[in-house]
Amino acid sequence: MPRRIYIFDTTLRDGEQSPGVSLMQHEKLEIARQLARLGVDVIEAGFPIASPGEAEAVKLIAEQVGTADGPVIAALARAVKQDIDVAGEALKPAKKKRIHTFIATSDIHMQYKLKMTREQVLEAAINAVKWARNYTDDVEFSAEDATRSDPEFLCQVFEAAIDAGATTINIPDTVGYALPHEFGQLVRTVVERVPNIHKVQFISVHCHNDLGLAVANSLAGIMAGANQVECTINGIGERAGNTSLEEVVMAIYCRHQVLDCYTNIRHDQIIRTSRLVSDLTGMPVQPNKAIVGANAFRHESGIHQHGVLSNPLTYEIIDPKVVGLPGSGIVLGKHSGRHALEAKLKELGYQLTKEQLNEVFKRFKELADRKKYITDADLESLVADTVHAVPADEVVYHLDYMHVVSGKGTVPTATVRIRKDGNELLASETGVGPIDAVYRTIAKLVEEPHRLVDFQVRSVGPGTDAVADVVVRVEDEQGNIFIGHGISPDTIEAATKAYLQAINRLAYYHRRRIPAPQRGGEV
Repeated sequence: MPRRIYIFDTTLRDGEQSPGVSLMQHEKLEIARQLARLGVDVIEAGFPIASPGEAEAVKLIAEQVGTADGPVIAALARAVKQDIDVAGEALKPAKKKRIHTFIATSDIHMQYKLKMTREQVLEAAINAVKWARNYTDDVEFSAEDATRSDPEFLCQVFEAAIDAGATTINIPDTVGYALPHEFGQLVRTVVERVPNIHKVQFISVHCHNDLGLAVANSLAGIMAGANQVECTINGIGERAGNTSLEEVVMAIYCRHQVLDCYTNIRHDQIIRTSRLVSDLTGMPVQPNKAIVGANAFRHESGIHQHGVLSNPLTYEIIDPKVVGLPGSGIVLGKHSGRHALEAKLKELGYQLTKEQLNEVFKRFKELADRKKYITDADLESLVADTVHAVPADEVVYHLDYMHVVSGKGTVPTATVRIRKDGNELLASETGVGPIDAVYRTIAKLVEEPHRLVDFQVRSVGPGTDAVADVVVRVEDEQGNIFIGHGISPDTIEAATKAYLQAINRLAYYHRRRIPAPQRGGEV
């Protein structure tokens, strides 16, 4: 019988460790809900000891997503009692919970990072697993930097961790160092040399992508006996990222006869999940990204086009509909009504509340007056800009008016009027370009100390009326990053909206005194 491969998603923990990514609690919850719809088996919700805000986010997900029929909710903890205590408390509301504790086992990590002997590491691993069992019977133990560890010592640590009560052992390629044949051999070594390996429920692999081999190594691990893969949506994560969930899942789907295994992932939710994570993290998906990239199912070559028109199997190994790319059955424009918009959004995988739909419909009509046709990509950006913004009643700064003068031989000048607490604020500034002038003016008007650290603009769709989708990142005085989205056929307007949204998110964060999320815990 084919083996089931369990999917352990760490987008909200390892994925959020991507440089420049910082999710708010309600955003982490939204992603967790979508991961549950996707059908992942385990959601690693975070690293609770990192900050009070991180612990609260894990607890929120445990309460609202950790239902009896939902996924296991996991939290990361170093092999330290305090870490495990905080993780255990955060996970309490979950019906199914797992504490994931780890310690490095490579000589380089033990000598230079931990400054511990092998004997001390072995003792710490045993104590951590035993302590975690006070909170749950489901305990995962990871040997950080396993691929650069002495295999004999690695097996010794795993054997001790299993004796202490670990129900999952995880073999991480923490720095993405291994080649597929090496990683497969390491997994086989663990399976063959750890005498009590039969006592664990899962043999897990956790691969990083520093050499672009994370998916290949994960598949090699599966073929060597692993039955759990740790991965992230869009492959985001530290440095070059983690194993891409969509790639490893679809490799299993397409080549199940060779791999002799399957997952319980709902494939038609893959595109929806990818876009949600991209929107909320502000990390665009490269066009040539496998499975979820914009070009993944596009054909420009005449030979390819002819082949696909004759039979899609000539150049498509996956039916786009399998991963959630629907056919374009509804064409939306300024004459389209609310029902057509709602139907199209549902087709794209969005389930909006009545209030959210009303706001998106209002914005849709404004955009439709300026464009002949509204594309799927326009709608994706519109939802991201509308639904994922700061709650309407929490917005501090409202844009009332903006006027920009720019052109050859002129000094770019912007005049901006915003409202704050019912008061109008007006200012003008010059800049090296029109967007720079607008940003200097807004910075002069707002009271929130901040620094612009990133600005990205892309065209959504073809033609001169294409929507500009602008993403900006601003940083507060504590180094926390806040992301803003803005869309409009007018690039300057889109840039202005994005900048103000980021500032409003910063203001929202500080006014509600939400502890800032912090990153930690490398596995």
